[in-house]
Amino acid sequence: MPAALLSTRHGATMVLTLSHPERHNALGPEFWAAGVEALSVAESSAEVASVVIAGAGALFSVGHDLEQLLASRREPASHQVALTEGLHSWVEAIRSFPKPVVAAVEGAASDAGFALALACDFIVAGRSAQFAMASGVLGLSPDGGASWSLARALPRQLASEMLMLGTRLGAERLHTLGVVNRLCAPGAALHEALALTEQLNARAPHALASAKELLADAEAATLPEQLARERDHFVANLHHASTGAAIAAFRQQRGASPIA
Repeated sequence: MPAALLSTRHGATMVLTLSHPERHNALGPEFWAAGVEALSVAESSAEVASVVIAGAGALFSVGHDLEQLLASRREPASHQVALTEGLHSWVEAIRSFPKPVVAAVEGAASDAGFALALACDFIVAGRSAQFAMASGVLGLSPDGGASWSLARALPRQLASEMLMLGTRLGAERLHTLGVVNRLCAPGAALHEALALTEQLNARAPHALASAKELLADAEAATLPEQLARERDHFVANLHHASTGAAIAAFRQQRGASPIA
């Protein structure tokens, strides 16, 4: 079966499935443009409130297709530059997508597969899932934003161990460290991810988009810059058409108590 990014709908959630079973869902250029296009469609659709990225079968993705990498060695360097930029375009599209993106991880999430999961807003993982950046073992360095994500998510020494030694970390360890949001029984990651998106889909889309944008801005902002951004988002959301009804419903639910 050829590599493909499969798209299905579960209510208001679009599920994108990495499908390359004979290569353990190895990632190649077949996925990049398809991923960017799928997010573009989801962004413009009022019927899609969130996205889940999952792997076909019992694992998420082992990362780059090694056969493709070997073939690239026989091409000019510009060939791999174009392929890498394709992956990076998908990672940037996930990060800038205004709706929540959840990675549902089973089995292995390695190298570019791990980077893809790290680009998502949430990671839901089966307890037996394993995460690794083994590129160094192959004489390669990380891509897909993995160094950027791990430098922000983990202590420097642990990020160094993953990036330089290729040390695998289990889902439970990464859950303790705050990288994995939710753990579940093996085989239940997609089900748990869809349960999470049901909660997210019930939230105001404009408020979720603001939260995601503010989180992205905060990583490089000074406090005064971020306070100004928060002010602007807060005022705009306060005057959004649906906010008055949401505040009234919350007050009624809480009995107008000042303490939630």
